[in-house]
Amino acid sequence: MQVAVKVADISHEVYAEEICTMIEKAAKQRGTGIAKRKPEYIREKIHKGNAVIALAGDKVVGFCYIESWENRKFVANSGLIVHPDYRKTGLAKDIKSKIFELSRKKFPQSRIFGITTSLAVMKINSSLGYQPVTFSELTADETFWKGCQNCTNYDILVRTNRKMCLCTGMVCNPSNQAESQNHKKKNGSWNYFKKFLKSQSEHFPMKSSLYPKISKILHK
Repeated sequence: MQVAVKVADISHEVYAEEICTMIEKAAKQRGTGIAKRKPEYIREKIHKGNAVIALAGDKVVGFCYIESWENRKFVANSGLIVHPDYRKTGLAKDIKSKIFELSRKKFPQSRIFGITTSLAVMKINSSLGYQPVTFSELTADETFWKGCQNCTNYDILVRTNRKMCLCTGMVCNPSNQAESQNHKKKNGSWNYFKKFLKSQSEHFPMKSSLYPKISKILHK
């Protein structure tokens, strides 16, 4: 069945509880902390037009929403989720591209950022113009970082005084996006990203048993 990826509207608020269940299940499967959200929070994002939903007929198979921090200085595309039956189909990239486009339209001057351990998300972000950065270049808003408390790796974030963790920080800055796109054409965004990962691993070694795909890149 064909999947429609669209900006969510009030007619999609009925899916809020199901979306929360999908997010919670994905977090357990990954063993990392996608921030848990209540249905009321998801409904609010949908009501304000700050979410993208993927539907296969009347079945929700994907979702992502926008959060803003520091008076819109930073925005994050959060809660990316794809139904297990629709993974590895390119749907995650379609959702990310749509929410990125929406973020650029609604928050043109904001820096779009994210933190992730997902290799697939890192590749998608690189293709959209994100650059890997240290955590010091991300939002300092305490509310954002409190969302990491549900993660099994939170103790690492605390021990390093929020300087690093197993997640990789990535940012797309509107002021240098054109320059970033030119850099991608010349050097390849993914190759640039791999160099960053390797440089960071020298300071913070990663156990291959935890993230084998990323470790494979680091040891090539």
